[in-house]
Amino acid sequence: MAPSKNPDRENRDRLRRYTARQQVHAGQVARRRRDNVFAVTAVVVVVGLAAVSQVFWSTTGPGAPSAAPSASSTPAAGENVGDVPSSSIAEGRAWTGQLTLNNDVDLGIELDGVKAPQAASVVIDLIEKGFYTGTSCHRMSDAETAKFIQCGSANGDGTGDAGFTFGPLENVPDDGIYPTGTIAMARSTDPYSQSTQFFITYGDTTLDGSTGGYTVVGHVTSGLDQLEAEITDAGLTPGSSETDGAPVVATTITAATIE
Repeated sequence: MAPSKNPDRENRDRLRRYTARQQVHAGQVARRRRDNVFAVTAVVVVVGLAAVSQVFWSTTGPGAPSAAPSASSTPAAGENVGDVPSSSIAEGRAWTGQLTLNNDVDLGIELDGVKAPQAASVVIDLIEKGFYTGTSCHRMSDAETAKFIQCGSANGDGTGDAGFTFGPLENVPDDGIYPTGTIAMARSTDPYSQSTQFFITYGDTTLDGSTGGYTVVGHVTSGLDQLEAEITDAGLTPGSSETDGAPVVATTITAATIE
């Protein structure tokens, strides 16, 4: 082959082609790196959401039944946060009222302002201000030794509150048994994390007391048969376990009264 008459031009053309290929390759590498970052980020987000969901189900409200608490386990000291209703609201007496679920399940209730003055005062204040009306009962357990439905979440999914958390724990069963019809305050592991959520037992329930147990604020005086027939008998959609999740029958507090 005859030598080129213009080697400088060929060299420049070769350099341009090489530079172009390098730019294309660099772009491909950058795209692969970006795609990998997106993929890893998506995995982290999914795992994070799953972890948050698991923490929510396992730490909000009563946990699954377990062995007796360790003798070394004691509730941590805490303090109220936010504008907590005064414990004097309960007036040191019993209060009666009604919770209506889904417009047709009427639960007669009695709150104990003597043994649980702080918790009773909070629930009384929230009922009188209409806080509970329209909120949902988002969680249910149908385990053999833990049958309850949990209500009062501000956001209807177990999150949110009325802007405060409070303690101390009051009227906690020494044996960890919450008889059928018990109304108790839900919380996380901190004894001062009580807020607006509560649970109602529709069967004798045994709960772990290693972090102090749960404040019994009152009891259901009538309507448990309706609660079971209309709501709990339909079962649940598994959440944290096969026996703990959302009730199949979407449940809303449609009215609440107290006097």
